[in-house]
Amino acid sequence: MLKPSSFQPSSYEPTPANGLVAYFSMEIAIDPQMPTYSGGLGMLAGDTLRSAADLNTPMVAFSLVHRKGYFRQMLDADGKQTEDSQPWRVEEFCVEETPRVTVALENRVVALRAWRYDVVGRSGHLLPIYLLDADLPENSEWDRGLTDHLYGGDANYRLQQEVLLGMGGVRMAHALGLPVNVYHMNEGHAALLTLALLEAQTGGGPLGQVTETDIEAVRRKCVFTTHTPVPAGHDRFSMEQARRILGAERAARLEALGGCHEGLLNMTYVALRFSRYCNGVALKHGEVSQAMFPEYRVDSITNGVHGPTWVSRPFAELLDRRMESWRRDHLYLRNAIALPVDELTEAHAQVKEALLAEVAARTGLVLNPKVLTLGFARRAATYKRADLLFHDPERLLRIAQSGGGLQILYAGKAHPQDEPGKALIHSVIEKAKQYSGADLRVVYLENYDWRLGAALTAGVDVWVNTPRRPYEASGTSGMKAALNGVPSLSILDGWWIEGCVEGVTGWAIEDGADDEAEAESLYQKLETAVVPAYADSERWARLMQTTIALNGSFFNTNRMVKQYIRNAYYPLQLLAAQPVAEMVSAE
Repeated sequence: MLKPSSFQPSSYEPTPANGLVAYFSMEIAIDPQMPTYSGGLGMLAGDTLRSAADLNTPMVAFSLVHRKGYFRQMLDADGKQTEDSQPWRVEEFCVEETPRVTVALENRVVALRAWRYDVVGRSGHLLPIYLLDADLPENSEWDRGLTDHLYGGDANYRLQQEVLLGMGGVRMAHALGLPVNVYHMNEGHAALLTLALLEAQTGGGPLGQVTETDIEAVRRKCVFTTHTPVPAGHDRFSMEQARRILGAERAARLEALGGCHEGLLNMTYVALRFSRYCNGVALKHGEVSQAMFPEYRVDSITNGVHGPTWVSRPFAELLDRRMESWRRDHLYLRNAIALPVDELTEAHAQVKEALLAEVAARTGLVLNPKVLTLGFARRAATYKRADLLFHDPERLLRIAQSGGGLQILYAGKAHPQDEPGKALIHSVIEKAKQYSGADLRVVYLENYDWRLGAALTAGVDVWVNTPRRPYEASGTSGMKAALNGVPSLSILDGWWIEGCVEGVTGWAIEDGADDEAEAESLYQKLETAVVPAYADSERWARLMQTTIALNGSFFNTNRMVKQYIRNAYYPLQLLAAQPVAEMVSAE
């Protein structure tokens, strides 16, 4: 058997002229009214496709329809989270396609249809997204609900969803007549598309007769992006589940081909084994992933965000007046260094006032637009340490008192099954009630979603991020803030290692041995750097200029998609072809 590698020499070079890129993601943030996403992964997917459409990239995308959405978050006065479904009507946004395909699950067959949503690029280029849907009368009641809930149910439900996404998506692409020559797996949820490609390569024959030539043919078509920097975060399923849901023959073949690890079917290993290119989502994350999977080659392409989606209206109007080419080419944002200070300050004031009006509408709390306002909004996972700001609440209160006041806006959902995450939300809200007063105002906003995220990242004065290293693969919320001139105060992890220019694009919370040391650095930076800078309006305006010019111009999906095109989809130069025997001996 070939030893694994993420980029084998090959004589095959895909080009835009001979096919499409098919982008597979379990979640895609398509439209604010379509709850087809949970957070950062889905937002990244949506921004990727919007930029791909802007760049006229020959691409299509596949996901599941998620008729019941992710969940709506409700928080009571004590900070206890409860959840409800988010039903939506797919026919109000999408057009049903004619073909039907089937996928075998356990000892039954599940039928799928596809709903099409067209992303329209700047020049009118259409990029279709196909949402797979099992809600068909020929399916059982259970099977009709398999495409309803994003990240819902137990491990059996999740594996069945991943079969439908990967194998069903490949079959739907064929049924639609799409000439796909590159399959991009955005995270391991879609890894089983490789099994569908392998079966198509062998003409549906016995998997026991798969040859290395067949495997290489699949690998030529596949690229894989991993987003998870810790082993426990990768999708893993028991071999009993794999045999029962996939079938004994398929499970045995995946195991024999290196798709299992520590006795479990591991979707990351499946994707790595069958991909010619793999990347992490920041330079540091690429290094971490390479160390996790030393038998594979892992590259890195740092994430970005879609500028026109996340730049607030006042800022977009300012940029359109002063540098109209920014929408076509985000590198023109380098010219933000020359934006008039008064216009820049006024644009941010408008956005901040709109944000505080939204806070008042949601909570009844009236905040002061002249007071330094910090934002912290992300999934409520314990490693993200939403409570680090409250490590020494008395110290935080003293900083607020000496600095003319401080306002902190929190938001974020905990997964319904994440009890520690829910406890974290409760802890933050309890401390907010205990220490909020005239000088320190702390608000936790419920049901963090696309619209609230856009308001927060654009309207606060400083974006705060405090993950425990090295668990932040990349992060994109701070990139959205940067596009709006909002600097970050963050742990040096993920994208911020690349984006932090001290005092120019924000400030680094210095690495420490424990939470106490890093909290001390956080407080010290607030006291000695952030608060004094905010008190000097001209200095703060220059900080906003450099934040947009340096970080807004680079950390965007226009640059990111171009890197995927050059390095993953259509590399300019592939290694010369070698016989299989030489490839084996070379490794």
